Amino acid sequence: MSANPAIHETPSVRDRVSAAEWRVRCDLAACYRLIARHGWDDLIYTHISARVPGGDDHYLINPFGLHFHEITASSLVKVDGDCNILLETGWSVNPAAFIIHGAIHRARTDAGCVLHLHTVAGSAVSAQARGLLPITQTALLFQGRTAYHDYEGLALEEDECDRLVADLGEASAMILRNHGTLTVGPTVAKAYVFMNFLEKACQMQIAAQAGGAELVIPSPEVQAKVPAQIQAVFASSDSLEWPGLIRLLEREAPDYKT
Repeated sequence: MSANPAIHETPSVRDRVSAAEWRVRCDLAACYRLIARHGWDDLIYTHISARVPGGDDHYLINPFGLHFHEITASSLVKVDGDCNILLETGWSVNPAAFIIHGAIHRARTDAGCVLHLHTVAGSAVSAQARGLLPITQTALLFQGRTAYHDYEGLALEEDECDRLVADLGEASAMILRNHGTLTVGPTVAKAYVFMNFLEKACQMQIAAQAGGAELVIPSPEVQAKVPAQIQAVFASSDSLEWPGLIRLLEREAPDYKT
């Protein structure tokens, strides 16, 4: 098989992996398709990774060369913590893609999925000195739960990993200064829902700032109260928001799960 097979030539791996891994593959492929559907992708760059169930420190990441709207459950590449390919499918991986992801997965046992984007709004907010402002209900979801990491150039150097992981701590969201956004979740569903609202909060901020008027900032008391309220609402993203998104893909792009 060639190094870059056509998508329809990628053989199914369903019979070569566990049922648990196949479920994660389908969810991760769905996540890639949804990101593309929103226009949040960046050609073949940025990445979403997921931990393979089983405790072997194996991970799934996108094949290098496929656009997000082309990714399927079978074309996802399984790698170990050093980005060595563990299951040959004819696709390769961009090793640089796994520097950030691998470091977070190794440091955070709760990191079932790591989602990193370079959207226009997210990158714009990442370039603002004050970062994400608590000016909307959506932004308040991330109050006290958002970490920041200063830009050090392209994420190609291993020694940056320790600093990035230290900056992330136990946060669910991170703004990579002058770069983009990142979310961490125990499942693909939760990482996607976090990113959906983080992106919306960034879009709202840029829109509010574009109006030119003075921004209204909620009181410190409200800022402290709302995150817990919102967290209770979003606690069931695996069972509420995600199934509807899967139903959408089943109608529009059912080949994601091949």
